[in-house]
Amino acid sequence: MIPYLASIKIFGITFISMSMKNPIVYIVIVLFSLSSCNTQSKQKMEIGKETGTLAGITDNSMKNLVVPSSRNAPEGMVHIPGGIFTMGSQDPNAHQTEGPAYSVQLSSFYIDVTEVTNAEFEKFVKETGYKTVAERPVDWEEIKSQVPPGTPKPADSVLQPGGLIFDPIPNVANLNDISQWWAWKIGADWRHPHGPGSDIKGKGNYPVVQIAFEDAEAYAKWAGKRLPTEAEWEYASRGGQVNHAFAWGDELTPQGKYLANFFQGTFPTGNSSADGFIGSAPVESYPPNGYGLYDMIGNVWEWTSDWYRPDSNARNKLAANGGLCINPTGPKQSYDPNDPNVPKRVIKGGSFLCSEQYCSNYRPSARMASAYDSGQEHLGFRCVKDLDVGQ
Repeated sequence: MIPYLASIKIFGITFISMSMKNPIVYIVIVLFSLSSCNTQSKQKMEIGKETGTLAGITDNSMKNLVVPSSRNAPEGMVHIPGGIFTMGSQDPNAHQTEGPAYSVQLSSFYIDVTEVTNAEFEKFVKETGYKTVAERPVDWEEIKSQVPPGTPKPADSVLQPGGLIFDPIPNVANLNDISQWWAWKIGADWRHPHGPGSDIKGKGNYPVVQIAFEDAEAYAKWAGKRLPTEAEWEYASRGGQVNHAFAWGDELTPQGKYLANFFQGTFPTGNSSADGFIGSAPVESYPPNGYGLYDMIGNVWEWTSDWYRPDSNARNKLAANGGLCINPTGPKQSYDPNDPNVPKRVIKGGSFLCSEQYCSNYRPSARMASAYDSGQEHLGFRCVKDLDVGQ
C-alpha cells in the first residue's frame, strides 16, 4: 500500500486530497440511531417457499437452507438469490477500510448483467434530453463549500465543466503524487471521455464513463431501477464464491489467464496490455462470474448508493452485536477524514488502472470514495431492481 498526499488543480484551484491507500487511524464510535444495519440473530432466517441452492453462505448453521435457482429476470438482468455472506476482508494485504469482515443477510434482487453502456446511456439521453453534470455550467456557490474559506473565484474561462482524465506525464518520478497522471480536462464528458478530440464512435458496447452520481441515479430512475447498495454490489461480485481474495478464487491470473481488465506493467506509463486492452474494454470481454455477471471486477469502477465512511464495516459489525446485519444501506451521511468538506459515495470493483504495483483494488471487498458530483474516465455504473412483492 502506498500512502500519499496529493494535489490536483481543478478550475485553477489546488485541491489537496489524501489517498485512500494512506493508513487511517480513527476511533470507531457507533451511534445506533444512525446505523443502517438492521439486526437479527443467526439462529433463525425465514426463507418461505424458495427452493434451490443458497450461494455465499458462510454460517455453518445455514448451509442447508435453500433459495430459488432461477427467476424470470428483466431483460439484461439476472436474479441474485438472497442469502448470508461475509462482507469485507480480514486479509492483511487488504486496506483497513475493507475490514473488519462481518456477516450480512440480503434479500433477493436483480442486477444488470453488464455495466451500463454508451449505447444504453445514449438512448436515455435521446428520450429525456438529460444533460450530465459534466455538460452543465459550473456552480461556483457549490464549489465554494468544498474549498477553504476565502478561496477566490477563478476566472470564468477556467470555471468550465469537465472531468478527470488519465493523462500521465512522460516520466513519473513519484507514485505519491496522483497529479502526475490525473488531470482536470475542460470538455470531458460521457461523449468525450478523454476530453475534446475524443469520442465514443464505434464504442456503443463500452461502459459509459464520466458519469457523476446524480447522472447514474437519473438513468436508474428512468430505467425503473436503482443503484446497488455496497453490500448488494459486493455480494453479487463474489458470484457465490466464499471468502476468496478475488471473485474467481485466490490467484489473480490462474494458469496465466487474465479474467478481468486491469493494469499490467510499470504504472502509470508502461501498460503492457497483457490482458488485451490498454484502456476500458467492451463489456463481456472477459468470462462472467458465478452469477453470470460481467466485469464486476476491473474495467471501470462502479457507483453504489452508499455514502462513504472509512469505518462503515466496523460500525455495522458493532451494531449487529454478534448477529446478522440485514440489508445494510450505508451511513446516513458521508465522512472522509482526509477530505471532510466533500460528500462522497462508495465505488467498487476497481478499473483498468488498478495495478499490482500500485493499488490492487480488483477485489470484491475493495472500496474507494468518490466525490458525488464528479465524473472520471474510469468510473461507470450498473443498476439493480427489487423483486416485486410476492416474488
